[in-house]
Amino acid sequence: MMKTRVKDILNVKGGQVWAVSPDDTVFKALEVMAEHDIGAVLVMEGDELRGILSERDYARKVILLGRASRGTPVREIMTTEVKTVSPDDTIDQCMAFMTKKHIRHLPVVEGGKVVGVISIGDVVKAVIDDQAFMLDQMEAYITGQPA
Repeated sequence: MMKTRVKDILNVKGGQVWAVSPDDTVFKALEVMAEHDIGAVLVMEGDELRGILSERDYARKVILLGRASRGTPVREIMTTEVKTVSPDDTIDQCMAFMTKKHIRHLPVVEGGKVVGVISIGDVVKAVIDDQAFMLDQMEAYITGQPA
């Protein structure tokens, strides 16, 4: 049985990481998310992962509290306890982890360095692709046709 891993997802989508600094404004972070059509942005100081800022953080910690995105630094609302995965983790592990912890974005860390980010959408797509592959293999086996 095929075991798709995080590194397989990154091989397809690439390891591009969009980040802001803790001192940037929330507005700047929103601009980065809008420009790259992403739902979360990493918060980095140099190569060090300091946090993550998601649309959910923005909605709950800025909008609902009546704060101003242009005057609020990212460090005041970012999630600092960032859950990460390694390139060798399976998509099944990621799906279970994301579901249990209600997380939509996971930074991928290898050797202490961020090498990419995967989203729940990436994981779901990989699961669907794996299932389609398995169905093709079963159909080929049943019909005696090469897959």
